[in-house]
Amino acid sequence: MEINKIKGASGPVHVIGAGLAGTEAAWQLAQHGRAVSLYEMRPIATSSAHKTADMAELVCSNSLKSESENSAPWLLKQELRRGGSMLLEVAQQTRVPAGHALTVDRIEFAREVSRRIEAHPNITVIREEVREIPADAPVVVASGPLTSDALAAEIARVTGSDRLFFYDSISPIVDADSINTSIAFAASRWGKSIDGTDDYLNCPLNRDEYEAFIDALLAGESVPFHIAEDNPHTPFFEACLPVEELARRGRETLRFGPMKPTGLDDPRTGRWPHAAVQLRKENCRSDSYNLVGFQNHLRFGEQQRIFRMIPGLEKAEFLRYGQIHRNTYINGPELLTDTLQLKSDPRIFFAGQISGVEGYVESIATGWAAAQFLVDPRPFPRETAIGSLCGYISGADPKHYQPANITFDLLPKLDEAAARLYRKDKKAKHAEVCRRALEKIDEYFSVAV
Repeated sequence: MEINKIKGASGPVHVIGAGLAGTEAAWQLAQHGRAVSLYEMRPIATSSAHKTADMAELVCSNSLKSESENSAPWLLKQELRRGGSMLLEVAQQTRVPAGHALTVDRIEFAREVSRRIEAHPNITVIREEVREIPADAPVVVASGPLTSDALAAEIARVTGSDRLFFYDSISPIVDADSINTSIAFAASRWGKSIDGTDDYLNCPLNRDEYEAFIDALLAGESVPFHIAEDNPHTPFFEACLPVEELARRGRETLRFGPMKPTGLDDPRTGRWPHAAVQLRKENCRSDSYNLVGFQNHLRFGEQQRIFRMIPGLEKAEFLRYGQIHRNTYINGPELLTDTLQLKSDPRIFFAGQISGVEGYVESIATGWAAAQFLVDPRPFPRETAIGSLCGYISGADPKHYQPANITFDLLPKLDEAAARLYRKDKKAKHAEVCRRALEKIDEYFSVAV
């Protein structure tokens, strides 16, 4: 089947997986009048990380990253908003304060996405595990990083490629009432917040407390690996390293990462602490907090013992422990076109983390893009964030392919004259890259399909 023969088709579409990519793809296709069969295996079958049967459940952080103007995550969200992303609309509706980040009440977010999907007249939700890719219509495979073994084997058969694995991890959540607020203080880094309120709680550590914590973290007992053959060289995703792995890279590493104290004035001293752990609200009720950046694969008992060494968390009650889980993705550059279609069978599209992107918004973006390509097969301009993301998935070095978040490094450089103009002004350069991208996405949407 040629790619351009999909354009204008009015028949049904199968979408496998009701996570972020799958629900966005299903919604967009349904809005274009396509009949969509949306398959979700939960609750018939479960995964190692999901807790509910709701669609678009956020299993790691509850943050959709920065809303700071002219940042790369902001740019990707702006492009999706101009394209009518349903999930970003729901994210805004269920937003909780978190400085300049777009952070949501994860329970309300998933419930609202589920409600909208189930109410759409063009979407039929089918609760069953897909073991074979349907052959009777176009398919969007958005089964996510926790794709079942049966479907992963089917994907390997269809693609002719071995499965690839890396490990991702989840941060702990603690009960708000168990946080010692005589020590943990409310503040946003550098005073930045959405409405002038302090959106984070911060647990300060002095030098001795930090050194003792690092010693305990390095000595902590980890859970066994899921995939024995990956030992001892576990392929962690670099942007989401477990805290104990960061500590192994140097005793000061955490102070320049998730325990960075800069911009946080401890009201008890009037100074920055030696190190700090930030706690972010999980929901609008403010009854639980996430330990920001504290994904790990320590045993649960070890997490309780070690993390209670953090000042302010001495009596912390853990509602969820951090954990490690297997992520599955295909080698996009070997297998996919820049319209996210399987080279060997253009009827099949891949979206979300199974395609090799990392991050919530990136998953939403590829689900949205796959739906757009089913309606209009034109690739997105390479100058756009979504075009660059698709370009990375299909055009990176297949021998060294690793999941990627959206960054300015993925977008084309400015022309020589602009590069000279903004050589010493990084903020102005990023603003120009964003201006160019939004201009290109507007031009793309202005062309009638």
